[in-house]
Amino acid sequence: MSYLQTPAETNAADQTGRLYEADRAALGYVANYTRVFALQPAVYAAWQQLNTAIKADMDMRRYELVTLAAARRLRSSYCALAHGKALRDRFYDAETVEVIATDHHDAGLDSADVAVIDFAERVVTDATAITADDVAGLRRHGLSDTEIFQVVLTAAARCFFSTVLDAVGTEPDSQYRTSIEPGLQLALTFGRPIATADTPDETP
Repeated sequence: MSYLQTPAETNAADQTGRLYEADRAALGYVANYTRVFALQPAVYAAWQQLNTAIKADMDMRRYELVTLAAARRLRSSYCALAHGKALRDRFYDAETVEVIATDHHDAGLDSADVAVIDFAERVVTDATAITADDVAGLRRHGLSDTEIFQVVLTAAARCFFSTVLDAVGTEPDSQYRTSIEPGLQLALTFGRPIATADTPDETP
């Protein structure tokens, strides 16, 4: 699941228990990333607050596209699978998400979406290389400065979350093996492979 020994659930009323119960209520199982962040619940709560604030006024389709772009550039299978699935569930069919994940220039997206994804990838790869012309290019595609800042925040925040998970060997939840089509799984698995089996109390 990860290289760390993560907390076992001992009391549904303690912080770990509440985190795990929230996952079971929302997902039907405890996510591997939740087990890792249960080592520092206050950090997880701060992450949730930050991420909620970033996307509160953001178009959700753009948020998912930017997050997938960042995860792809970071080679984060976990985040790519989670947000690729969200794109498939809410905005596109599996075949389209597969193309977005492999070459977004050939996915039938409009020019603004392509420019946003290109920009998000550059934020993750080398933010110091971004110029005023890059920002002006997004303005020409109709983005306001607030929307451009949202793209930057989304990509930069993903650097934190994905890097933490991969640095401690966190495997994507085994449930992705059955909840995502094989071809899309392959397209979204950039780094660590999906876990092969549940841990004992991952099951509902």
